[in-house]
Amino acid sequence: MIITKSWLHEFIDLSTVSNETLYATFNAIGLEVDSIKEIDIDHNVVVGKILSVEKHPDADKLNVCQIDVGSGTRQIVCGAKNVVDAQYVAVAMIGAVLPENFEIKHAKLRGVESEGMVCASAELGLPSMGKGIMILDESIGTLEAGRALNTYPQIIDTIIELELTANRGDCLSVYGVARDLSAALDIEMRVFEPNREDKVKLGIARVAQLRSEGVLDADLYYKLASIEDITSYFLLSLRLAMVGVEVKGAIESLLAYATHTTGVILRAYDSTAFVNSEDKISIYPCSKDKGIVEVRGHSICTSIVGVNQESSVKAHAGSAKVLLEASYIHPDVLVEAFSQTTFTSDALYYKTSRGSNPDLEFGLLFLGTLLHAYAEFNCYEGSLTVLAKRKNHSVMVDAGEISSIIGMEIELSKIVGILHKLGFKINKMSEATVVVVVPDFRHDIKHVQDISEEIVRIIGINNIKAKPLIFAEKPRLNSVTDRYKAKKALRHRAVGAGFYENVSYVFSDRVLLDKYGFAVTEEALDLANPIAEELNTLRSTLLINLLSAVKRNVSYSIKAIPLFEIGAIFAEKREESEVMSFVFSGQSESESIQNAGKPTAIDFATFTKKVGAVIGNFELEPCTYNYRVLHPYQSANIMIEGKKRGFIAKLHPTVQEAYGIPVTFIAEMDLEVLLPTHINAKPISKFQGVYKDLSIVIEKSLQYYDVAKVLQGLNLDLLKDSYPIDIYVDEALGNQKSLTLRFFIQSMDKTLQESDIDSVMGQIITTLQNKCNATLR
Repeated sequence: MIITKSWLHEFIDLSTVSNETLYATFNAIGLEVDSIKEIDIDHNVVVGKILSVEKHPDADKLNVCQIDVGSGTRQIVCGAKNVVDAQYVAVAMIGAVLPENFEIKHAKLRGVESEGMVCASAELGLPSMGKGIMILDESIGTLEAGRALNTYPQIIDTIIELELTANRGDCLSVYGVARDLSAALDIEMRVFEPNREDKVKLGIARVAQLRSEGVLDADLYYKLASIEDITSYFLLSLRLAMVGVEVKGAIESLLAYATHTTGVILRAYDSTAFVNSEDKISIYPCSKDKGIVEVRGHSICTSIVGVNQESSVKAHAGSAKVLLEASYIHPDVLVEAFSQTTFTSDALYYKTSRGSNPDLEFGLLFLGTLLHAYAEFNCYEGSLTVLAKRKNHSVMVDAGEISSIIGMEIELSKIVGILHKLGFKINKMSEATVVVVVPDFRHDIKHVQDISEEIVRIIGINNIKAKPLIFAEKPRLNSVTDRYKAKKALRHRAVGAGFYENVSYVFSDRVLLDKYGFAVTEEALDLANPIAEELNTLRSTLLINLLSAVKRNVSYSIKAIPLFEIGAIFAEKREESEVMSFVFSGQSESESIQNAGKPTAIDFATFTKKVGAVIGNFELEPCTYNYRVLHPYQSANIMIEGKKRGFIAKLHPTVQEAYGIPVTFIAEMDLEVLLPTHINAKPISKFQGVYKDLSIVIEKSLQYYDVAKVLQGLNLDLLKDSYPIDIYVDEALGNQKSLTLRFFIQSMDKTLQESDIDSVMGQIITTLQNKCNATLR
């Protein structure tokens, strides 16, 4: 970002601020100075007023000029073509020393005496302003023949190039830099007072209309005007040359100058591009996608907000009516959208992608002031606007926290004063706390640490006293810590139940996942550069990795392999979730004298009990999962709070054989349901309860799961629990089986009577007889 001192002076009084102070201040507030150049012009270079211009008698390309230099009239031979258009010029008198020690002396050119030189900008050490000599005008002040050019502050300027970080788009304008200087130097900003443009009595709504389509992510502000006879504007051209902005055409120059000054993105259109069949100017902003807003005319797309503008619709000297546009779009939204398109961007995209000024009215008022000064400018009354729906981000700021982060006591009043000068809005909450509303031009401010950085910038890091380093961690109990504690408790319980924790990559083998029926990531979203051939995709289950771990342990002659893992898995579109998985392979216990060195293999009941010791109570239902790792006859859904949360099963024999491992059981469930959200406290009765057993005969095909559902449907306050304790099958029973159930009966408010117990058991027997065709054994 390049600026000049006199340009900044228009917004902040720098008359008492030296270049050395500016240099030090910029570096202190994070606007690193890449270069600083002070313009110096010899005092013998003066303003000259051209009295006459005649062709050289002996050279077609030379002119003989009579020029008033204050102390008299000088005859100077000049070869620049544009001297015939000039009234005031810069004249280097005899004795003047120009850059590279070029001294002006008396000369005779083709026989004609020449007493000095009419100068171009580059010959005086100024940036090049194109071919020809400098033509001065009163944009730099009152022009007086003979007045030294180095007495005009706008010319004897200081050019400063700042190296901005990517997040400081707010300083890509003179106004933005002045705002930071105002806070750092504690100098109030000058109030901008626009020249009120001459208005056409007719309102803009009579001749123009704006109709938006879709949800727009951009702010748009339009004015309609006639612009004629743009006159000289030397200062604008000089400053644009100083900051390295190259444009063609008078209107383009004014737009570039206003944009560089205010930071507002400004464009100008020939209004004929928007004239419809009813001879009315119709502007159609429409949302093509999130972050992509097209501005359409009668039949063409005239521009994409923040990205480009069609050259054919730009305003030019012959435009009868000019449509002026100011726009703003959030840089994060624009950059994300633009990265997924093939649009060609123009010079203004850099400013919009870094963060432009959202104060669109300010930009248009400043542009109107320029047009009022340098052209015949008539503006229609009113404006056409469309604003995106966005909410400013807020940050809670506590003076004590800010002081703790910075390491120095900072009063709240000072914090508020700095932030106010930087353009933040402040809402007071208490004596030590305020809510800071972040302006759109500081989209990089998200947290209190960012606010602290702003305070440090303005106070100056060199002004913070050095202190010994102290680590003072503040307790932060929130949902993240709650989740961590809950997962840690699950791990401890799993270890307590005899499982060992396994930790594996989030990657897996795509071939194995597909082979065993698990989801695989869509190819478009898959890994572009896998770390290994067998880890070539994101895992959609932990079991494949756990079975690989079992296989490695078997190769080390380990006979009992109980493993668990908590980790992330990914669905087809990379949707992330967390699960907890268990694997138990081989012996159910270690060899010991108690089992005579021949421990039994793990079975379904033992495995289920161990999983229950970790995750708590759950129920089983017939399995509805279709994974090919599940045994068809020894698998079930894990039901928690009446919902399917995972599965538990014996490993399919073919998979067991493929891995070369002994009898293995597996389980996997959604982690979220295992994390406690709150404690469900239940009252405990102080009265004694009783256990009652009941043996019934039912159809052999009827599963206990079906009987349990019938019992769960009983709405008996005294019945607290029921569970099976024996199943007996005998040839004498034929197609039936004996099922023994145990019931726990208890009252919350009295000692049970025999009649109470008989009533409960009677209802149980009646229900089982009616719904399960049960008979008492």
